[in-house]
Amino acid sequence: MILVSACLVGINCRYDGRNNLHPLLVQALVSGHLLPICPEQLGGLPTPRIPAEIQGGSGEDLFAQGPEVDLSQPSKVRVLDQAGKDRTSAFLMGAKEVADLAQKVGAHTAILKARSPSCGCGQIYNGSFSGQLKAGDGVTAALLKKIGINVFTEEHITPEFLNQIITKLK
Repeated sequence: MILVSACLVGINCRYDGRNNLHPLLVQALVSGHLLPICPEQLGGLPTPRIPAEIQGGSGEDLFAQGPEVDLSQPSKVRVLDQAGKDRTSAFLMGAKEVADLAQKVGAHTAILKARSPSCGCGQIYNGSFSGQLKAGDGVTAALLKKIGINVFTEEHITPEFLNQIITKLK
């Protein structure tokens, strides 16, 4: 099974209530190889919701000490929404739900939404809400990598690449 950001298969779960439909991923979903997930919804956030970005670091920095994060301890890394509300606990809860689900279904691969504070892989928005990017992973992408899941974004997807990872499932 391959985890996929739900917004990429047409589910309206983005922060603005829209989706990021990727036709190749919809075809793979119909074939039964993908399991759609939205970490932000699994973490209890509504749709639509105020945009959020990671400030003070990245998802990897949250999990620097391991897969468990103690929010009672001081940390410079937080996920804040544009109104300034700390959403770190919701993002962590969503990431943990996705990681648990990945282990239950035996997923070894995830295709996640690029640049998202949950799903971004390699680059995320820098926390200033200015559209600027920084190196790093979102919260869910970082946790999935930490537990051994191969994480890609939709920007990696070509018919050949998708066929290759689906073939590995068989």
